[in-house]
Amino acid sequence: MFKISLTFCFILLAFGVVISGSVSTSTEEIGIYELTKGNLSLKFTNWGASIISVVLPDKNGKLGDIVLGYDSVNDYMNDSTYFGAIVGRVANRIGGAQFTLNGTQYKLDANEGKNMLHGGSRGFSDVVWKVRKHHKEGKSPRITFRYRSSDGEEGFPGDLIASVTYVLFGNNQLGVTMKAKALNKPTPVNLAQHAYWNLGGHASGTILSNEIQIFGSQLTPVDKDLIPTGKIFSVKGTPYDFLQPRPIESKIKELPSGYDINYVLDGQVSHKMKLAAIVHDNKSGRVMELLTNAPGLQFYTGNYIKNLKGKGGYVYQAHAGLCLETQGFPDSVNHPNFPSQIIAPGKSYKHNMLFRFSTKAA
Repeated sequence: MFKISLTFCFILLAFGVVISGSVSTSTEEIGIYELTKGNLSLKFTNWGASIISVVLPDKNGKLGDIVLGYDSVNDYMNDSTYFGAIVGRVANRIGGAQFTLNGTQYKLDANEGKNMLHGGSRGFSDVVWKVRKHHKEGKSPRITFRYRSSDGEEGFPGDLIASVTYVLFGNNQLGVTMKAKALNKPTPVNLAQHAYWNLGGHASGTILSNEIQIFGSQLTPVDKDLIPTGKIFSVKGTPYDFLQPRPIESKIKELPSGYDINYVLDGQVSHKMKLAAIVHDNKSGRVMELLTNAPGLQFYTGNYIKNLKGKGGYVYQAHAGLCLETQGFPDSVNHPNFPSQIIAPGKSYKHNMLFRFSTKAA
């Protein structure tokens, strides 16, 4: 979809909005959809294929919502934090908002200074996805969202079909599968799920006391604009070393504002599912394990959230949530030594995540 000079008509409905306009010959309802299995329940919106709530019990059996978000779908449409959304066509940053592929230079939408962030001003987080399947309950409750991205959208080459499926498994597990297929031109693809997690509950304060372990021995350092330099450094002896579990707050003051860095996950060469991170909130007892087949993990501690009114009127501040965005390496299109994110016509992209939720007494 094009981002300039587009006129939209917004018709409020009980569960969302209908959008029509020059970007489409049809209308697509923006709604709220639910999945439930046992004590785990999630809600989504097809605006950005976003997770808007994850409710599960703490160590005392008390239910709580553990992702930051809003009460209204309309708020997601005006959001600048990417709460719960699928971001793309290329997640994270592209330096100079440009890259060269097969001798052709592509200039992209620069929506963060001179750089591109999360696919541009109208990336995949700011479009309507079609709901392809929705089974609210049953053995494996699931929902699939689909989006067709046009050649030239935000400057990217080629038509692309993208989809994301969320599915619930037994024992409080959430699977996320992101797929994409290039239709007619080679194009970079790097999708990421951008939920902000707070295992104590979305309105419980900061995540600084959470204990985290990240299974990445190396990271991709960045410049002042958070663009990777192309180098790969060891985390040992730095505030970024979470190879052993420790509280987030233990070394955060050694950083300018907090964590916002891509880890090179151990064992990434195999492209098989591997453990990426474990988070534990001592007060609630909730534990979240994250597995993925992606090579990288962006760890972000919500550094720039300020006075943001969220669910139930609660006002989020800095470090109100943490993001664990499994991904290809940022700016890989400009660093040949990074794992390639280029998908050729007829080839497929597949990115898996598995969240395992549990509790422990202490």
